Amino acid sequence: MLYGGTKGERRGVRKAFRGKFADGGGRPMWGVAFAFVLALLLAVSGCAGQATQPGGTTKETPTLTVIAGWSGDEEKQFRPVLEEAEKELGIKINYQIQRLEDLQNVLPAQFSAKKTPGDVIFVSSSWFVTSNAQHLEDLRSIWTEPDKFRLSAVEADGKIVGVPYALSVKPGFWYRKSFFQANGLEPPKSWDDFRNLLTKMRGIPGVKNPIVSGDSVGWPLSDVVEHFLITFGGPQLQLDLIDNKVKWQDPKVKEIFAERIVPLLQDKSFSAPTDWTSAVDLWWNGEYGLYFMGNWITGMVKDPNDLGVFPLSGDKGVVGGADYIMVPTYGAHKDEAKKLVEFLISKKGMEIRVKQGGKLSSRTDTPVDIYPPADRAVAEAIQGMEILPDLDDTIGGKWQNTFWDQLKLLWVKPGDLDSVLKTLDDARK
Repeated sequence: MLYGGTKGERRGVRKAFRGKFADGGGRPMWGVAFAFVLALLLAVSGCAGQATQPGGTTKETPTLTVIAGWSGDEEKQFRPVLEEAEKELGIKINYQIQRLEDLQNVLPAQFSAKKTPGDVIFVSSSWFVTSNAQHLEDLRSIWTEPDKFRLSAVEADGKIVGVPYALSVKPGFWYRKSFFQANGLEPPKSWDDFRNLLTKMRGIPGVKNPIVSGDSVGWPLSDVVEHFLITFGGPQLQLDLIDNKVKWQDPKVKEIFAERIVPLLQDKSFSAPTDWTSAVDLWWNGEYGLYFMGNWITGMVKDPNDLGVFPLSGDKGVVGGADYIMVPTYGAHKDEAKKLVEFLISKKGMEIRVKQGGKLSSRTDTPVDIYPPADRAVAEAIQGMEILPDLDDTIGGKWQNTFWDQLKLLWVKPGDLDSVLKTLDDARK
C-alpha cells in the first residue's frame, strides 16, 4: 500500500485523485493518471544514488581520476583494488593510463597553471616526486606506520609528498621450466655455468638468441646492466654510482662492462633490442631462452607455474622499487584522494593487490602464503638480499634519458664502450 491513513483520509485522496485526473464529465482519465504515477516513480528513483544532506540537499558521489602507467595485464591486476576502494570509500574512480615519460611532458605545464590531470598519480621515480614537491599535498597524516614498510616515503620541503605502493623487484633471468626440462638445461651456479648455458641454447632448433633484450625507451636494458654491476661490483657500487661518488669511466666499472657485458653483446648472446611486451610472447614461444625482467612478468604469461628465475652467481643485492603515490594540491577532491591513498597502502589494500600477482607487498606484515606460487617463490628468494634503489629512476632527469640512449647504442655497437662511458660521465657534470 502506497498510502495509509484513515478511511476518511483515503476517501479524500480518491476524490482529489478523480478530480485531478478526470475529463469534463468527471470520468477518470486512467492513462493520464498512470503517466503521472510513472513520472513520480522515475523522479524518486533518480535520486536514489545521491546522499541526502541536512536541509534536504543532495551530494553527488565524488569521481576521482587515478593516473598510473599500468596497461594490459598490469591494469587488470590493479582493477580489483580500485573496485574495492569504490565500495569501501563510497567514491567513483576514473582510471587513466599515463607513464612517467608522458607525465614528464604534461605535468610541468599543468602544475604551472595550478591544474592537475589527476587526483591521485602513480610515478616510478622518487626523483620526479621530489622535483614537484611544491605542487603536492603533505601525506604525513596517512603515513602512520613507516616501520611496516620496506621502503621509505619521499620527503621534501618538510612534507611527505610521496608514499610507496606495491613493490617490484628485478630478481634475475626468467626461464620456462618446461623449456629447460625439454632441452636438458639446468639453472647455472657460476659464471662459467652461465656461459655454458648460453652456448647450449644457441644449438637448440628455433632459438634465435639465448637472451631476448626487452626494450622501450632504453628500459629494461638498464635493468640488465644494473644486475651485472651489483653482482660483480657489489651493492655499494650501485649506491656510489647513484651518488656520483664513482664515475662510469672508473676502472672497476669499465671492467664489468668490458669483461662481462660486451662479450655477450659481441657473440650475440643478447638479441637486438625488442619491444619488451612483444618480447614476452616471443620468449614464451621458445624463440629465446632467457628474459631478464621484473617480477611483474608473472602476471603477463599464460602459466606462471611454469616460470623459473635465477640471478647471476654471487649476487647479493636486488633492485627493488615501488611506484610512488602523490596527491597534487590542485585537485577538486583532495580529502577523498588522501583517503584513497590511505586505503591503497593499508594492509587490506596491499593484500588485495598482491593476490592478483605481478607485484610484491611493500609492507613487512603481508603473509607470504597469500601470494600466487610464482610470486611467492620470488618473495622467498629475495629474503636476505639487500634491496637497492633503481639507478636511473633515482638519478632521473635528463641523465636518465642519456643513460637509456647510450645503452641502446651499446647494444648495437658494443665497440663504442669508451665513448658510451664518457658520455655518461659528462652528463652528470
